[in-house]
Amino acid sequence: MDAYNELMTKTKEKTLLGLIGGVANWDLETYMPPRGLNQRSEQLAVMSKHIHKMFTSPEVGKILGEAEKASSLNAVQKRNLYLVRIAYDEQTKVPGELVAKLAKQRALTTNIWKKAKAKQDWKMFEPDLQKLVDLSREKTEIIMKVKGTKTLYDTLLDDYERGMTAGMVSQVFKELRNSLVPLTKKCAEASKDIDPSLLRKIIPIDAQRKIATDLATLIGYDTTSDEAGGRIDETEHPFTTGYYDDVRITVKYHEDDVNSMIFAILHEGGHALYEQNLNPDWKFQPVGSAASYGIHESMSRFVENIVGRTPEFWQFYLPRLNELTSGAFSGIPLDQFVKTTNLVSPTKIRIEADEVTYSLHVIIRFEIEQALFADKVTVSELPSLWNEKYEEYLGLEIQNDSEGVMQDTHWGSGLYGYFPSYALGNVYDGMWLEKLDKDMPDWLNHVSAGEITTITKWLAENIQHHASLYDPGDLAEHVTGKKLTAKPFLEYVEQKYLNLFGF
Repeated sequence: MDAYNELMTKTKEKTLLGLIGGVANWDLETYMPPRGLNQRSEQLAVMSKHIHKMFTSPEVGKILGEAEKASSLNAVQKRNLYLVRIAYDEQTKVPGELVAKLAKQRALTTNIWKKAKAKQDWKMFEPDLQKLVDLSREKTEIIMKVKGTKTLYDTLLDDYERGMTAGMVSQVFKELRNSLVPLTKKCAEASKDIDPSLLRKIIPIDAQRKIATDLATLIGYDTTSDEAGGRIDETEHPFTTGYYDDVRITVKYHEDDVNSMIFAILHEGGHALYEQNLNPDWKFQPVGSAASYGIHESMSRFVENIVGRTPEFWQFYLPRLNELTSGAFSGIPLDQFVKTTNLVSPTKIRIEADEVTYSLHVIIRFEIEQALFADKVTVSELPSLWNEKYEEYLGLEIQNDSEGVMQDTHWGSGLYGYFPSYALGNVYDGMWLEKLDKDMPDWLNHVSAGEITTITKWLAENIQHHASLYDPGDLAEHVTGKKLTAKPFLEYVEQKYLNLFGF
């Protein structure tokens, strides 16, 4: 066991160094002065190179090999060794110089994306995006041989959803698309008389910050006490970063759209709670991390949508919202407020999409990424392909690339293969909800009483606590007894919108 313990010590060191890089990235997105970009990109490059060199040394390989020979390992220890072996075999094949180049280019491309998006200038963004895609492809071609995957895209996808292939995802997404496209039309027709501007009240940013803190506290994400492990900051694109005792979320405030902030807080708060509720006994161990990005997304969207868009949630929270906004919404009946927050209307912006159309946004990105890494489309062709698919799937005409291909930060950050996780999060949520209905048939009564932590604690105990003990598909089967299927999610949205709009 000496070799195993030594390996876990090195894993802890690697995790701690990575967390320093995470805080540096958070600072880059929030408070760093503009002139610091190049310096920060150099810092991140050096950090990434050092971590890579440290963990891919022959010494680590020798310790890992010795640890694997032990005969008295329990299930958690075996899982740790399995996860370390995967990471070690992959990372030892990737040159440190390439790791550093990627880290630096991600920082530069992300910054260029912000500027290009603000100026609606794709050509400003394209050269750096091309560099990042080329570097990512170079790394993926190396990793593909180690993983034994069949395509570049399967390799990328496996980084975010271990054990998933593009074929498996395509099958689930086909099931989603076939049901959601006609459901979108029915919901949009049934809700066409609802005026979305009903909720567009001018709410000062200071008041919105108070609402954000109140919502975070309501779901159990502590940002105010002496023992707080979270904080809320402002950035262009909401995100969550951190691990166990220090998990931070960000949000973008819009004076004329407080709902955007509300659901962003519920969403990012759901992410944060997952990180904080991982098994504390496994902290700093490979098994102590999140199961996958799709599972992570299911945690955020469960809080945001399954809980946060119910009539029961707003039965409790609408009076509090009026208190915090000096009665801005006091003239809106509860049922009208709930219908408006659940309005189904195709939109150009993914993060503003409703539950019904959201997965279609993700499917579009999934199909484009597949085409890009299969050499069926070039970087320069991305805007036109994007626009074609938005017209085909959602009937929308894209006016400029900032509301189109440049709306998300992910490609500028090098996160290729990430997008499918968002729609898989919906699929997992359907399965979690089916299980919750059996375990706690009266859960909505808790929501209407403002006892949201009853639900978030159920998520912690049944899903989050397992951390990375299982691959995502296996976790879903362990929790629910069923293999991955979109059926529960589709049944949920169909019944929900039937009840809301009576089509």
